[in-house]
Amino acid sequence: MADRLESLGSKGQQHQLLDEIDKLRGQGIAHYVSLPQIVVCGDQSSGKSSVLEAISGIAFPTKDNLCTQFATEVILRRAPAFGIAVSIVPHQDRTEESRKQILGFRETLKSVQDLTALFKKAKAVMGIQDADKVSSSAFSNDILRLEISGPEKPHLTIVDLPGLIHTANKGQTLADVTLVTNLVRSYMENSRSVVLAVVSAKNDIANQIVLNIAKEVDPGGCRTIGIITKPDTLPSGSESELGFVELAQNKNIDFRLGWHVVMNRDYERRNTTTEERDAAEACFFSGGVWKGLPRRVVGIASLRGRLSQVLLDQIKAELPGLIQDIQGGVDECKSDLAKLGVSRESLAQQRQFLSRISQSFQAITRAATNGHYSDVFFGDPTTDYGYSIRLRAVVQNLNRAFSCVMDTQGKSRRVVQNAADTESGDISREAFIDEILGLLERTRGAELPGMYNPMIVGDLFFQQSKPWESLARRHVKDVWQAVKHFVDKLISSLTDDVTMDCILQEVVWPVMDRKLKEVNLKLDEILAPHKHGHPITYNHYFTESIQIARQEFYQQSVVAKINSLIPPSLRTTFTQASTVSELGIGVVKTSKLLETLSSRTEADMDRHACSEILVCVEAYYKANNVAVHVVEKCLITSLEDLFSPSMVLEMTDDTVRSLAAECGEHVIRRQELNQKLDVLASGLEMCKRYSGRTHPHTASEPSKHPREESKESVKDEVEGPEDKSRKVKKSRRSTGA
Repeated sequence: MADRLESLGSKGQQHQLLDEIDKLRGQGIAHYVSLPQIVVCGDQSSGKSSVLEAISGIAFPTKDNLCTQFATEVILRRAPAFGIAVSIVPHQDRTEESRKQILGFRETLKSVQDLTALFKKAKAVMGIQDADKVSSSAFSNDILRLEISGPEKPHLTIVDLPGLIHTANKGQTLADVTLVTNLVRSYMENSRSVVLAVVSAKNDIANQIVLNIAKEVDPGGCRTIGIITKPDTLPSGSESELGFVELAQNKNIDFRLGWHVVMNRDYERRNTTTEERDAAEACFFSGGVWKGLPRRVVGIASLRGRLSQVLLDQIKAELPGLIQDIQGGVDECKSDLAKLGVSRESLAQQRQFLSRISQSFQAITRAATNGHYSDVFFGDPTTDYGYSIRLRAVVQNLNRAFSCVMDTQGKSRRVVQNAADTESGDISREAFIDEILGLLERTRGAELPGMYNPMIVGDLFFQQSKPWESLARRHVKDVWQAVKHFVDKLISSLTDDVTMDCILQEVVWPVMDRKLKEVNLKLDEILAPHKHGHPITYNHYFTESIQIARQEFYQQSVVAKINSLIPPSLRTTFTQASTVSELGIGVVKTSKLLETLSSRTEADMDRHACSEILVCVEAYYKANNVAVHVVEKCLITSLEDLFSPSMVLEMTDDTVRSLAAECGEHVIRRQELNQKLDVLASGLEMCKRYSGRTHPHTASEPSKHPREESKESVKDEVEGPEDKSRKVKKSRRSTGA
């Protein structure tokens, strides 16, 4: 691109580039993207208008008590004949009716003398009253556009802004002060604006508002040119004169683009010709302290050429970024138009519109529940938003978290092996077995010694599983909220805000509320067997746990009995011995060994039974999974049917109208978007042409105008597959918020 821009070496090509940028500005593209431009800013009575008059060679009508009342774009172009074309670019906040009226204002002048009367007409169209009429604002956000051509005009475009107001008065209210300050600041804040900060030598430099704002918006001074006016009012040889000379030398306030000094007409010389004005200025700068300044930083003639080159350099530097901004605006328009859908006045069009949304809803929901995230809707998984709409991942992680919570918090009391390890709410295994032993004695039936009533397992389980219900309900609510969040965001991505609200409030949310009730009822059903009744399970994990526990119990019993045959001093070697001879048992009669290993007491049998009861409780506890059945069956499996094409087909006509009928705001919005798309597409085509980045076309296939391409692509996105119509919007959303 740089080579392409550098190739604009001829004056004709450079002038053509300036013309194209001005055409874009005239179409109102500056309302949507920032254009490279030179803006003239300064306090009231700083000499701004006189500078503009000197540059253009046109005497603009002014009042001594009130200066520029609106932004004025002055477009200077060299042409064989003199002429002035005048129009107004309406502000984007204007109503459609007001816009049409303002856009209809177009005048062509052959004489400068007609300019005063034309300014009055323009002010009337903008709704600006005279200074002595305070019934309305003395300023406007509209832009007056003057295209001035002539044989000696430079190729230059400048935006003249209202002067910054220090104090409100009869003709300038506090509201006007705020309006002007905000207007000027908005132009100066534009990173593509070169700021001509005009300061008057008649006023102390520290008291001029424009420099304070320039320091704020351009702290490095990279895109500001300082313009010093009225140097002839300074006493010759005074400190103030020397101070402004140093300012012009870039010694006091440093601007990368430097400073420039001009001498305007004063009141007595207001009727002199342009030639007389330029001659007087040249005479002034040829004497005194000013003659020591380089000629390129003094006088209006050098300023004209300097500004033309600065503007061209700014356009070249900003063109790549301008293309990106315009492309972003085009993409946004397409996305917004796709969400609005095609015009839908008839009932059939409205039902078709809802059917498209429901088809996309089903397809993306099915992908989300299956964990397939290729659709652009799912965005970037590394962002919080991108993760939150990857439904299967969210549900899986919630289920895992619930499993961990159940392990750590799902028991009324946590059973630990050693009493020394108990914390608040814990109980040691031996202490719990003691409790079970007491309960065993109180619930003993006709079972034989060492046996137990299976109902005691249920009683203990019901007691231990009391936290289940609150934990399970909390988990189910968390999953329900995650599902609702996904559904809300998906519907939001498929249509405009008004239609989204209608679908959510009238269709989705009532069903989601019913689902929440259903999952809680299902949870009641799942929890019921674990709150009362007989303990029943056919899970193999239960029997495996019992077998492992019995084996451990017998093993511990055998170790204890063998230890009784070993001298106390040698018992610690039991676990280290690899053979029986290493145990140090000595000679033991086989009858004694058999008697020791097979001996049991009633207390041992009961305690063993209690130990098995505890093992059964823990095994039974682990064998039941509450959340999966409720979540999958009641929430996830049928989620894609929440808003389906068959549901749309079965809707009554009144329901379809209430959901999909277009309001007047949508019609206006679609018109605004199409208008914006036309402007941006035209600008994009121009910028790409100068950057060398236009799309290639075959010789046999004529290229289409970009506005036609943009409109056709929008139509394809609106009427084509829904994943296409959502593509741009979803890509932007996945990167932020």
